[in-house]
Amino acid sequence: MNGNDRRWVPNLKDIQVAHYRIEPFIHRTPTITSKTLNSMTGAKLYFKCENLQKVGAFKFRGATNAVMMLSEKEAERGVATHSSGNHAQALALAARNRGIPAYIVMPETAPAVKVEAVRSYGAKITFCRPTLEARESELRKVVERTGAEFIHPYDDGRIISGQATAAVELLDDTEDLDIVMTPVGGGGLISGTSLAVKYISPETKVIGAEPENADDAFRSLRSGSLLPSEDPDTIADGLLTSLSELTFGIIKENVSSIVTVGEEFIVRAMKLFWERTKLIIEPSAAVPLGALLEKKMDVEGKRVGIILSGGNVDLKNLPWLRS
Repeated sequence: MNGNDRRWVPNLKDIQVAHYRIEPFIHRTPTITSKTLNSMTGAKLYFKCENLQKVGAFKFRGATNAVMMLSEKEAERGVATHSSGNHAQALALAARNRGIPAYIVMPETAPAVKVEAVRSYGAKITFCRPTLEARESELRKVVERTGAEFIHPYDDGRIISGQATAAVELLDDTEDLDIVMTPVGGGGLISGTSLAVKYISPETKVIGAEPENADDAFRSLRSGSLLPSEDPDTIADGLLTSLSELTFGIIKENVSSIVTVGEEFIVRAMKLFWERTKLIIEPSAAVPLGALLEKKMDVEGKRVGIILSGGNVDLKNLPWLRS
């Protein structure tokens, strides 16, 4: 770690210590299999169920690690971020667990269910216009007023170390994986996953899956330089953000490939998983399975671990019920 610069690449010890640090607060989520999904894909699939994590997403791991790493002086002033999704809920609950304030900037268009979840964890919400510029501007005001520590959802070594712990558990639960897959949004999960796999099971490949309509990571990896997201439009709303320089650097060095998935296959995978496993996953979590259903990669006879990123779904707006 370099002074106050939070953008550092975690090593194995960072990840191991993060796992020890957050263990009292997180669920050790199960890893499950499905004979039906195995037969459909020709592979042995092992699903790490972060949809069953607290706040319903892997994000709670990184947020907890970041909050628990704060010094007493930093913690007194609380934490802050801008988010309308799982990171907002994760940071709010992590802050409550430490007994410190959380200040969350949310767009005024955020779904009421998410606003209520963040509020229920005791966070103080500031609403803003639904643009990135407005979110960042409002966050700066909040940080200036409160002195709170900004916790970025992925451009932060503390966050990446925490997210890596899901892969640590998957590798501990499942031997001899050929491939580990995760969805790709801002890159925190796949960065942490790729580092954990490199340190613990270097012969295992890490492959990311991304919606065709939000394919900045795929294009960036192919070109060798960081390319921003261009008008992303996907049912997988958790994957709309672009990579950071930190996460792209880790991905470029440690991820074998990124495959893209059509919207039809994301929805098909989500519905199929609900039907066959009786577990709820959100569209973003269905993207890796969607890639396998779309035959975007050859996994015949392979042992494939898939980290299911979350299970927060608006039950009034299910994708297969839309006209």
